[in-house]
Amino acid sequence: MHGLMLMNLEEYSKETLWQLLVETVHASVMYPTHKGYTRESILPQKTDITANELAERLGMPLGEALVILTELLEERNFPA
Repeated sequence: MHGLMLMNLEEYSKETLWQLLVETVHASVMYPTHKGYTRESILPQKTDITANELAERLGMPLGEALVILTELLEERNFPA
């Protein structure tokens, strides 16, 4: 079974894995709250927070922190 799983994982590119991570994070019930709190309360005080620090501070998975920080950085660089 592990061999089959490994073969399927190898088929995914880094971009595909990133999209799967983003999709999973967006499905989290706490995602909007974590993202909003990060935008409004954390980043104004610590603009250089790392994903590890954010994950630890909010008790969230590292993947969620990575997605949130990436999205907020993109929003800052390319406002809608």
